[in-house]
Amino acid sequence: MNYQDITINKTLYRGSESFAERLEQLDPTENYRGTELDGLDAFQRQLKRFDIQVGGSHSSTLEKFFQNAQSAVLFPEYIMRAVRQGMEESDPLSAVVAARTEISATDYRGLCTNDGLAAEVTAEGAALSATAISLKDKITTLKKRGRMLKASYEAIRFQRLDLFTLALRRIGAEIARSQMADAVAVLTAGDGSTGSVPQKLTTAGTALAYSDLITLWSSFTAYRMNTMLVNAKTAADILALEAFCDPSTGLHFQNTGKLGTPLGAEMIVCDAVADNTIIALDRRYALEMVVGDAVTVDADRLIDCQLERAAVSSTAGFSVLFPDAIRVMTVKSGS
Repeated sequence: MNYQDITINKTLYRGSESFAERLEQLDPTENYRGTELDGLDAFQRQLKRFDIQVGGSHSSTLEKFFQNAQSAVLFPEYIMRAVRQGMEESDPLSAVVAARTEISATDYRGLCTNDGLAAEVTAEGAALSATAISLKDKITTLKKRGRMLKASYEAIRFQRLDLFTLALRRIGAEIARSQMADAVAVLTAGDGSTGSVPQKLTTAGTALAYSDLITLWSSFTAYRMNTMLVNAKTAADILALEAFCDPSTGLHFQNTGKLGTPLGAEMIVCDAVADNTIIALDRRYALEMVVGDAVTVDADRLIDCQLERAAVSSTAGFSVLFPDAIRVMTVKSGS
């Protein structure tokens, strides 16, 4: 079946599978390998079918989605993709999340190990030491974050999609920023389950010194400190340390735009981290992100042009995987 012959309607948004997945089943991308449509997915082929261009200087107007009943069905998926793009563009979570778990339930319990992981020497004939893996004693809290779209279709119908896409991407960026704040809260205080609170350290003096970073780094034994979360003020304090003025470190920043540290860890600036606080972690083992809904919209409302009360949201929570992979250092108060 050719992509131009597909019949699409709003029922494709219902059920456990996403609209994109169902559309892909109706019009498999593999059928277009080696053709001029190679590289487009099923949704993008439908945009082409209805001559809807969402980006560039010649982007279509918003009303192009509503030229007929079938093209209108594409509008919620366009919204979700633009929001997801904004979340991914401004996504520091990828640098701190070790595992991402997608669920379709409202409750979730992560795993914990409380009996140690060391591979001890075992005498011949003796039983190996056991590590018990069990469910945590607290449910991971998922939070729904998003915004309500409030715009009259009549007022924005002639708006170009490239600018409208920017607004949606900003919504996505703010959702990701809020979720990062949720992650920081869990990294700082644990997820509420027994044993999830990370080890806390304080600096030797009332001002951050390079020796404090060495102490923080050396406190990791079975894990490796490869990531540091700080706010802009603390980042400036670290950058001002003499050891950080190594020319090669500055060259790396100039070439890549990424902040490294003399200890080899990536430094991520996040305004959700408190002043005078450093969250250090081994991002390979520290945090699990539990996703209920990556991005959801009020599909029926959007298809029917009811933008003034259409919600865009994402539901996610965070769980500590291995508390020993996290440290929180606080600069000692001068009072």
